Amino acid sequence: METNSSEKNKLKRGLSNRHIQLIALGGAIGTGLFLGIGQAAVLAGPSVILGYAIAGMIAFFIMRQLGEMVVQEPVSGSFSYFANKYWGSFAGYASGWNYWVLYLLVSMAELTAIGHYVQFWWPEIPLWVSSLFFFVVINALNLASVKVYGETEFWFSIIKVVAIIAMILFGTYLLISGNGGEQASVNNLTNDGGFFPKGWLSTSAEGSYQGLLAALVMIMFSFGGLELVGITAAEAENPEKNIPKATNQVLWRILIFYIGSLLILFSLMPWRHITSETSPFVEVFASLKGMQFELFGSTYYFTNIIANILNLIVLTAALSVYNSCVYSNSRMLFGLAEQGNAPKFLTKLNNNHSPIYAILVSAGLVALCIVINKIMPEKALEVLMSLVVSSLVINWIMISLTHIFFKNKLNQRKETAKFPTILYPISNYFALLFLLGVLVMMWFTGLKISVELIPIWLILLYISYRLVQRNKSRQ
Repeated sequence: METNSSEKNKLKRGLSNRHIQLIALGGAIGTGLFLGIGQAAVLAGPSVILGYAIAGMIAFFIMRQLGEMVVQEPVSGSFSYFANKYWGSFAGYASGWNYWVLYLLVSMAELTAIGHYVQFWWPEIPLWVSSLFFFVVINALNLASVKVYGETEFWFSIIKVVAIIAMILFGTYLLISGNGGEQASVNNLTNDGGFFPKGWLSTSAEGSYQGLLAALVMIMFSFGGLELVGITAAEAENPEKNIPKATNQVLWRILIFYIGSLLILFSLMPWRHITSETSPFVEVFASLKGMQFELFGSTYYFTNIIANILNLIVLTAALSVYNSCVYSNSRMLFGLAEQGNAPKFLTKLNNNHSPIYAILVSAGLVALCIVINKIMPEKALEVLMSLVVSSLVINWIMISLTHIFFKNKLNQRKETAKFPTILYPISNYFALLFLLGVLVMMWFTGLKISVELIPIWLILLYISYRLVQRNKSRQ
C-alpha cells in the first residue's frame, strides 16, 4: 500500500525517445529563427552566419554541462536541484525561482505574439481574446498526462522542422534554377562590403554599435529554451540513453537549420534589403511577386500562399514555446517544492501524474498577460521581452557554474560521469567568459537597463530567500 502511495506521488516516465528528440529540437527552433534574424542581419550583414555558429557552440557546451548532471541523476527540478545539492541552498533557490519567473515572462510574451499572428488572418479579433483561447487550451493539455504534452510538442516540432527543410530546399531550387530573380546569387554573401560589412564592432552614423559582436546579443537569445531537455529528465523513459542522444544531435541540427537557412536567405536577397521590422523569410518570398499558379480553375499568387504558410509556421512556433513554458515552469515549481524552497502543496499530482497546483499557480500569474493585452495591446510585447533578457543570462551562467561545483564533488568522490561534458573545465570558462561578454555588449547596445536589473533582481531573490529560511526555522 505504501509503495502504491509513493508511486502515485511521483512524476511518471511517459516521454519516449521520439518525444525527447523533438522536445530538444523544438527548444532550438523558436520564433527567434523566423523573426529574430532580421535584427541581427541589420546589425552585422552576412557575418551573422558565423555568429549563429559561435552562439550555437556555446549553447551546445551549456547543454552538455546540463546533460551530464541530469543523466547522472535524472530528477525533477533539473539545474535548481543540482545547484541546491552541490553549490548551496541559496543557489538552488535563486536558479529555480529565476527560471520560473523567466518562463512566466516568456509565456506572456508568446501569448501576446500568438494574438498578433491570429490578427494576420482575423484583424478584428482583439489580442486578449486569442491569447485567452490558447491559454486555456495549452494549460488543459498540460493537465493531462505528460505523454499528451510530449505528443503535442512532437507535432509542433515536426511542423517547424518540415517548414525549415522545405524553405532550405525551395530556396536552393530558386538559386539553382534562376527563378529567384536577378538579385539571387551566392555572391551576395561577399559582394556588398564583404562577409563582414560592418566589421566585428563599429559605430553607425547615429552613434549606435553594430557589427558581429553587437549582433551576438540578439543571436544568443534565439537559443533560449535549449535547457528544456534537462527539465524532462524525471519523466523521460531510459534517460541515460535518450537524453545524451538528444543533446548530441542538437549541434548538427543547429548547423543545418540555422546556418543552412541563413546561407540560402542571404544568397536569395542582398543583406541591405533585409529589415528588422518583418521576418527576412517573408521578405525573401514576398519579392517573388511574379510567380502564380492555377488550381481548380482559380489563379493563386505565390506571395500570398507563402505569407499564409509562414504565418502558420510562426504561430506554431509560438504555441510550441508556450506549451514548453507551461510544462517546464510546472516541473521547476514542483522541484522547488520538493527542495523545500516553495510551498509543499505544489508537489500534489493529479490522477494523470501531472503537478496540478504547480500548473495552476503558474497559469494564474501568466493570466496577467491577458489583462496587459486588454489594457495596453500596443506595448505589451515590447515591455515583456525587455524583462526576459536579465533572467535568461542569469539562467545560463548558473547552469555553467553549477556544473563546475557538480564536477568537483564527483571528482572528490572519484565517481565516473555517465555522460561527461566536452573539454571540461575549458568549455565552462569559455561559456562563462562569452556570457559576460554578452552582458558587456548589452550595456552598450540599448539593453543597459536589462544589465542594471540583474543585481537588483538577485538582491530581491536573496531577500525572499532569507524570509523563507526564517519562516522555516520558526516552524
